[in-house]
Amino acid sequence: MADPKPKPRHHWIVRATHWVNVVALTIMAASGLRIFNAYPKFARRGESFCCWPWEGTPIPAWLTFGGWLAGARTWHFAMMWVLALNGLVYLGFVYLHGEWRDLVPRRRDPRDAWEMVRFYLFVRADHPRQGKHNALQKGVYFAFPIIGALAVLTGLAIWKPVSLGWITSLFGGYAWARYWHFVVMLTLVAMSVAHVFMVFAVDPQSLRSMTTGGYDESRSPEALDARPFHRRRDPVMKISRPAPPSPVMAGSGGEGREMEIAGDRSEPGARDADGATAVIEDDPREEGR
Repeated sequence: MADPKPKPRHHWIVRATHWVNVVALTIMAASGLRIFNAYPKFARRGESFCCWPWEGTPIPAWLTFGGWLAGARTWHFAMMWVLALNGLVYLGFVYLHGEWRDLVPRRRDPRDAWEMVRFYLFVRADHPRQGKHNALQKGVYFAFPIIGALAVLTGLAIWKPVSLGWITSLFGGYAWARYWHFVVMLTLVAMSVAHVFMVFAVDPQSLRSMTTGGYDESRSPEALDARPFHRRRDPVMKISRPAPPSPVMAGSGGEGREMEIAGDRSEPGARDADGATAVIEDDPREEGR
């Protein structure tokens, strides 16, 4: 009997909303910079502003979009509604479909995030255990909708400062609302650039998972102990060991010793039939017993 078709790593709704966000966020950021260039200051005329050292310096034209102020505003507001509606579709789906469980922060996430930092800095040798996302990814993906909501609110505050004056006042007035809108936009752009960098430097096949849904778990960052532009050639098959150390493991001194699955189980660093190195790890539930 033929093998069942593998389940896509990401649902088609997640993939579709992801690429809509890419287009909408890119146009919004570039058109917003063109709007900013119409008056490249945060202070009102004749006043000074404390927190922007480049007052009066316009953004390079090649980073802007819209051609002129009215054109940029048209694109900006159009993409605002696209981004807001697309975000609602995404949030509604992950809630109803249960995928929020992969993203919601857990009590252990700060510790796991620190372990990922140690791994990326070559302080820790092996990739920490993870599920669909590691702790750093979860933090970024959870923060994206929150920062996106702030972008919409600060945008409304400077779009309708009179009729929506209560929102404008929440951000400290018009000048400060404009500043926070700019800071939120820079944060979204910085997070997006870092995300794209990590995709190509650590997990290139995640690009395929976000287009077709396909993903080879044997080539995941965890299996390859992948850091930016640095990974194993052979995948590592990590197996949880729920029981206390067996006599075969005696003298290993800890978890993570490479051992053979079939054949002579005392030989370290052996590979299975698929060429994957087997690593037997302690089950986290056994810690502290």
